[in-house]
Amino acid sequence: MRIDIITIFPGYFAPLGMSLIGKAALRGDVQITVHDLRDWSHDAHRTVDDTPYGGGPGMVMKPEPWGEALDAATAADGPAPRLVVPAPSGALFTQQTAAGYAREPRLVFACGRYEGIDARVVDEARTRMAVDEVSIGDYVLAGGEAAVLVMVEAVCRLVPGVLGNAASVADDSFGGSGDPGVAAPADAGRPEAAPPAGGARRAATDGCGSGMAGLLEGPVYTKPRVWRGREVPPVLLSGDHGAIARWRRDAALSRTAAMRPELIHRLDPASLNDRDREVLSRAGFPMHPEDMAH
Repeated sequence: MRIDIITIFPGYFAPLGMSLIGKAALRGDVQITVHDLRDWSHDAHRTVDDTPYGGGPGMVMKPEPWGEALDAATAADGPAPRLVVPAPSGALFTQQTAAGYAREPRLVFACGRYEGIDARVVDEARTRMAVDEVSIGDYVLAGGEAAVLVMVEAVCRLVPGVLGNAASVADDSFGGSGDPGVAAPADAGRPEAAPPAGGARRAATDGCGSGMAGLLEGPVYTKPRVWRGREVPPVLLSGDHGAIARWRRDAALSRTAAMRPELIHRLDPASLNDRDREVLSRAGFPMHPEDMAH
């Protein structure tokens, strides 16, 4: 996978050279190139912004340097990239979005600042590549760099070879929708795409209910067995992999019901087995699929 990032603060992305993402880049699993937008400004002050038409506070990023930067970043041979523009008004970035992006051969991230990028830049880009305007949450940042760091890490960890143990992806919160082994719908890269039911159905029918599609991950433990009088749940020491998987599924359902109840209402009732519905009933949610659908 090739990733290009365009920003006026290239130093912001130094952390991508660290940890798993940095090691993956050294191995060639991902190629990440950061471009300074000011390289495409043509005045002595390297100006990339100007006052907004129609008045108002703040400054708007100029279309000329952005147009030239995107021309350069997308000029390489191969398939057209997908352009991702962080924006508070964009579609919500989710684990499913990350899974879709992880299947793209090329991504270009455009980091806006000030009041944003001149709208004509995105309009023109849509004529020659797929473009997504994406938000990482209902709040406003000073610029797109922090959002791009979040998205790049979420995407790159799903690229085959980046994680030491690829199976850990399926056990993440929302893991079923990000599992590289689960086929994605053709439009999975689009932020507005509906969550796939495949991972959830697999979890309900594999006999152990281990999938985390649409759920928060439950608690995790390591050595020592007893710490400050608190003992690791005995089932995790049992060696019974089916029982352990079922315990983790129960814990995920319970935690999701307590912390993010709206996610329970989004579950496909057909993906739940009798044990799932029993756990949800104890957590205060209806156990009958026909009730959950409403």
